[in-house]
Amino acid sequence: MIDLTLARLDAAAPDFGARLAQLLAFNDATDDAVQNAVSEILAAVKTRGDAAVIEYTARFDRLEVANMAALEIPQEELRAALEQLPAHLGQALRHAAERVRAYHQRQRQESWTYTEPDGTVLGQQVTALDRVGLYVPGGKAAYPSSVLMNAIPAKVAGVKELIMVVPTPDGVKNDLVLAAAALAGVDRVFRIGGAQAVAALAYGTETIPQVDKIVGPGNAYVAEAKRRVFGIVGIDMIAGPSEILVICDGETDPDWIAMDLFSQAEHDELAQSILICPDATYLDAVEASIRKLLPAMPRQAVIATSLANRAGLILCRDLDQAAEIANRIAPEHLELSVADPDTLLPSIRHAGAIFMGRNTCEALGDYCAGPNHVLPTSRTARFSSPLGVYDFQKRSSLIHVSAEGAHTLGETAAALAYGEGLQAHGRSAEYRMR
Repeated sequence: MIDLTLARLDAAAPDFGARLAQLLAFNDATDDAVQNAVSEILAAVKTRGDAAVIEYTARFDRLEVANMAALEIPQEELRAALEQLPAHLGQALRHAAERVRAYHQRQRQESWTYTEPDGTVLGQQVTALDRVGLYVPGGKAAYPSSVLMNAIPAKVAGVKELIMVVPTPDGVKNDLVLAAAALAGVDRVFRIGGAQAVAALAYGTETIPQVDKIVGPGNAYVAEAKRRVFGIVGIDMIAGPSEILVICDGETDPDWIAMDLFSQAEHDELAQSILICPDATYLDAVEASIRKLLPAMPRQAVIATSLANRAGLILCRDLDQAAEIANRIAPEHLELSVADPDTLLPSIRHAGAIFMGRNTCEALGDYCAGPNHVLPTSRTARFSSPLGVYDFQKRSSLIHVSAEGAHTLGETAAALAYGEGLQAHGRSAEYRMR
């Protein structure tokens, strides 16, 4: 067993609120060095286009090329990567893609109208974004699941062109990522990363066309660049460290819960794993499982740091109070590891994704359950939703006023316009009343 001290909180304690706030506290501000570097890169790519992208790719990824054409991966190479995957990996990737596509097809919104008695027609026209940029981490990280979760909803929405950027330090490509791009229907792939890739997508270069929205995870430089270009293009979100909150009634195998907590802690040292339970003895059992299982984990050091700094075991009065605490935390991932999760579900108001029942581990949602794994973090689940088809569609209001409606609505509009002191508005409405 490993020696590890985990924060223990008691919801009945007078200082519980303060201790919980301290546990959840996270400073997402980027340091001056990151901000300055990103500012310089964005300005360079905006003014110098392809030349700047090529220079930064040589500097940061140690990949020197003569022109941007050498940084684009052709479709034939994507398809070849898919065909050459080991059978079990190819089957798993296809199965995951099928499930993600089937789920997101149900999210697609359609245009609608209705006609009022005087013949006025009102409604909403739903259209897809024209072009979307997808950032995929490269280097040591390989996230084919991220490709599927970002690209498939965009294609289901009807996005015409999906451009993926992925860094390939020292020229090393990841076949699983390329295969996922082929499966998801990505249109173009460039071997670039970092803030320079975000800038190329946001501003456009001689080779890379400007996109309407940028999605996908990245490091601090990528996140800062996305933050800076928001408004020029749309972005999905600025994601914080990964989080899992487990509500358990004390009847699930403690080893299962310990491993579920590990599944987020292994992402990075800032990830957060929290367990809430009304049974103090069970909290002890899970802590013992953590100490027992941790030495065998390949990412033991990362998990241990994450658990020591940001994990928490919370004793509550009952499951109703557990739900109240969960709503205060508004976690990215929420597991309801209880006998009757359907009864507890109505009490849950804020969570990115809710995993119901003892058999539903969060890892299934990361890869193949179907719902999107791009989720709001850092309590933003209070007002944000998972990435979905709706993020790649936009809505235009439709207003087709009949002659009769122009008279009726004109009176109302003119009265309000004159009340606001906007005479041209009022006159414009009155002209249609004649």
